[in-house]
Amino acid sequence: MTPAREVVSSSYMHWAKTSSGAKFNLAMSGMPNLKLRELRVSLDDLEITDGGYGYQPLMQAIAERYRVATDCVVTAAGTTFANHLAMAALIKPGDEVLFEQPAYEPMLAACRYVGANVKRFSRKFENGFQISTDELESAVTRNTRLIVITNLHNPSSVLIDDVTLTRIGEIAKRAGARVLVDEVYVETLFEETPRSSFHLGNQFVVTSSLTKAFGLSGLRCGWILAEPELARRMWLLNDLFASTPVHAGERLSVVAMQQLAEIGDRAKQLLDRNRRILNEFLDTRDDLEAVRPEFGTTMFPRVRGASSEELCRVLREKYETSVVPGRFFEMPAHFRIGITIDTDVLEAGLDRLGKALDEVGRR
Repeated sequence: MTPAREVVSSSYMHWAKTSSGAKFNLAMSGMPNLKLRELRVSLDDLEITDGGYGYQPLMQAIAERYRVATDCVVTAAGTTFANHLAMAALIKPGDEVLFEQPAYEPMLAACRYVGANVKRFSRKFENGFQISTDELESAVTRNTRLIVITNLHNPSSVLIDDVTLTRIGEIAKRAGARVLVDEVYVETLFEETPRSSFHLGNQFVVTSSLTKAFGLSGLRCGWILAEPELARRMWLLNDLFASTPVHAGERLSVVAMQQLAEIGDRAKQLLDRNRRILNEFLDTRDDLEAVRPEFGTTMFPRVRGASSEELCRVLREKYETSVVPGRFFEMPAHFRIGITIDTDVLEAGLDRLGKALDEVGRR
């Protein structure tokens, strides 16, 4: 009799889908969903069915945006599935993978699901959540096949500089390993040509999507950038997973790509305004300490002198406000707070957060 396979799931995604909703939702990490009417689109832009390995107009749009060849592009249903597909192609069961800590839990769960032997390297709060390349190098062994990082870091939004990325690439190359970089939040720098580690060498494999910075989650427009031979392997492997994409989504994604400058400008204005408001709130709190990045959609404060878990519970149950508990990022003293909501909702939510902090601090 074949033994039952262990059920693997994402505790964070289950929480996000069933328990994160609140009147004042500060748990969001992506821009508010763009309405279809906000895209300049007509029915003439759409068709239902297409086939083959990638819709060429979409592949070309992604390639031009990142200054890569189209044979380096693999499209996927959002960044989450892009990460899954990339890891499934890059590692075999039992391969050693070095994974950052704290980490985005669904990505870590997917890595374990494909059978990796996961080892960790730390991104410490005391070091501003930066990566110590010396620590990383000391963790590499002859069995290491993949190093996994997020840039901007999820949950802290800290940017990894090019010097550090280059050093990580050198470490990986010497070990015969690859570096998988989830760059979905680096889009919130809103550069005309996105800043991507893919150009630092063939050992880099990059994932991203239109979801977080542009509010286009429903299109499920994600992608992987990889050297051509590896990209082809991913296309063939995807025949087992997704086979044929939703073509109407591909067509809408092309339309959206043509309007990203305008969409991104609105998003940048909101994020800049809301980040300033959150920083001003943090200035008033001696019970919170936080790394304050210049970019991104979230911060990851640490609670001083009280229980972060209790704070999250009181905040939700009494003050109708949600943040993401730090336990989902392996740091229960912290919580993740998002700034992608309407400014008036953010201000009201922060007011409630302050009241909840005062309440749990008195206990």
